[in-house]
Amino acid sequence: MTAAAAAPKTVYFYGNARNDLYRLLQREGFTVKKFPTPEAAVEAAPKGAGVFLLADNYPQPDPVNRISRQLLDDAAKKSLRLYVEYPSAFPGLDIPAKPVETQLERGVVTADVFGASLAPMSLLGIQNCHVLPVAAARPMIVLAKVVGFDKAEYGLADTKTYPLLFEKENALVAMTGLSNFQTGRYEPTVSVKAVWAYILSRITGEQNVRLNRWEEDVRPMFGRTAALPANARLNSVRRGTAWFDNGRFFVHPAWEKDWQRYNSANPPVGPPVGGKPNGDGSLGIIEGHTSTIYYNGNQQYRYWMRADVQGEASMALAAAGRLFGNQAYKDKSARLIDYMFRTSNMRAGAKNDPASPAYGLIGWATTAAGTFYGDDNARAILGAIGAASYLNSGRWDKELTEAIMGNFRTTGRKGFRGERLEEADIIKNGLPFYQNRDLIHISPHFESWMWACYLWLYDKTRYAPLLTQTKEALRITMEGYPGKWLWGSSMQTQRARIILPLAWLVRVEDTPEHRQWLDKMVNEILKYQDESGAIMEELGKGKGMFKELKTNNDYGSDEGSLIFRNGEKAACMIYTCNFAVFSLNEAAAATGDKKYQAAVNKLADFLVRIQVQSEKHKDLDGAWFRGFDFGRWDYWASNSDAGWGTWCTLSGWIQSWIVTTLAQIQQRENFWDVTKHSAIGQPAGAVIESMMRK
Repeated sequence: MTAAAAAPKTVYFYGNARNDLYRLLQREGFTVKKFPTPEAAVEAAPKGAGVFLLADNYPQPDPVNRISRQLLDDAAKKSLRLYVEYPSAFPGLDIPAKPVETQLERGVVTADVFGASLAPMSLLGIQNCHVLPVAAARPMIVLAKVVGFDKAEYGLADTKTYPLLFEKENALVAMTGLSNFQTGRYEPTVSVKAVWAYILSRITGEQNVRLNRWEEDVRPMFGRTAALPANARLNSVRRGTAWFDNGRFFVHPAWEKDWQRYNSANPPVGPPVGGKPNGDGSLGIIEGHTSTIYYNGNQQYRYWMRADVQGEASMALAAAGRLFGNQAYKDKSARLIDYMFRTSNMRAGAKNDPASPAYGLIGWATTAAGTFYGDDNARAILGAIGAASYLNSGRWDKELTEAIMGNFRTTGRKGFRGERLEEADIIKNGLPFYQNRDLIHISPHFESWMWACYLWLYDKTRYAPLLTQTKEALRITMEGYPGKWLWGSSMQTQRARIILPLAWLVRVEDTPEHRQWLDKMVNEILKYQDESGAIMEELGKGKGMFKELKTNNDYGSDEGSLIFRNGEKAACMIYTCNFAVFSLNEAAAATGDKKYQAAVNKLADFLVRIQVQSEKHKDLDGAWFRGFDFGRWDYWASNSDAGWGTWCTLSGWIQSWIVTTLAQIQQRENFWDVTKHSAIGQPAGAVIESMMRK
């Protein structure tokens, strides 16, 4: 039966008419009689009725929502079924005047009352939970910081708990705003619905409650099996590109000082930009959202100004600018590249001094301009290469060559650079120190896309060391698979990243061995492709790069995976699916392999389906979050990553590679062919001769 069964059922309510539960009850067909005080609701309710007493303005404590002994006695005399939420007083409970505000903590089921789908130790995402801490016997749900994907893997013994839902006398009592489920974007939806089906069954007396009119403010664009319209991919690109403007991520002079303050903070986060004006790209584009969701459903912004994001976003904007004939997108794209190379500090100082061994390198961020991650440099470079080709411009050819060769001449004999280098060390040590190293660092995430840059420039210049050194690095990497691979937070990430240079190696030197290498890695990653198109995350053997979560206290203390153990149905859009769809499209184009193309199409359709749609949160509409549970078909995973958790967005890493690749698939294109007419070869020759002179 539906929540209200065949005939309308009346419930009695104290609280706000804008409350999510109040609106849900009305949608489900209940007659909801609202009263100005808890006492008035109890007095009006007939024998055996259901009564809901909710704080008027969660998370603010409500002085009117005081439950007295007299009220409980009056309710008991009439056998009323009471649900009391976020009370400021309740007999037998020592309720503080102010709540405890939390972020990392999640709801943990502690009673076997919610059905088979929500067994004890199951997890609930009660975002930014404000809890009034009390002591309660035998709670049904507690709040705690725990390790796990969808259950508390280490139990609750070593972590502080706060009772959230429990029975007290003749009432069901919640010490947080459980009824804030839609506004606060509680997850996973199926689990939150199970909790509310139980509560409504208890309070209304209806059995087998089914909530058929549940609404979500933020949801996937399409269901798992819904038929996609013919224009679905095109529309996804359109919405994905509009997101850059709708989120107001381009710094504007009107709020540049605010950006400087947040960008310099540790961590570089702050409130949403809100209604402030959007910049034109000349002051750069910030990262996007953190995974911190506030009680009102808004998300914290990440104000960091990174080089990779500038290059990547410029590519997506230029691709969409050409696809849609949008000059504004093209203009912003060009300004972002100018900002990265010419007006910010990310190519300033020693990095812009031809006599310096750091010449050509691109700083990690404006606040870390002397730090060089090869992978971040690679994505900034590839993004700018793509943008320049879409814009049909050679104005950055010199800087692009300098960037690639700046990385190449700090690469060791075997083709590896390591995770990161520092400007001060490079100047102190000099170039021979790096060029003569026999370093082996088998981490495709950190190494392999710079190899792709080397292969791309080799194709345009025929400068042989770019090819020979890259082949050596790829050979060592393939021979070390999988046991010697440093898998970071995901083995799938490593596989997704290695495919691009292997595909481009086939482009520049098509041999049976090179095709075999590529085919092996494509097959390895596709072992984990779900029928939905999602690529499931996988942990490698042994310890990854980041802190191993051995206790509940470790949750949220370092970067990390979306899963706790292999087999959990999580897909990652910041490290795996975003790069995989791009790389697989390149592999399919390089080989003509129909199996590769089928995998690309499945993954592309998956990304189209899970794109965020939200009428309420325009800064999220058209985005992709990092995490997605393709089993539940919901935005859910372990949110332990300290910087880039489940619900984060990223204007570079996530958004730009997905938007660009979907645009290319829509037009039956690929990056290699889009950029093959680049005239970089001529200016690159002089740069290479100058920079590689002994």
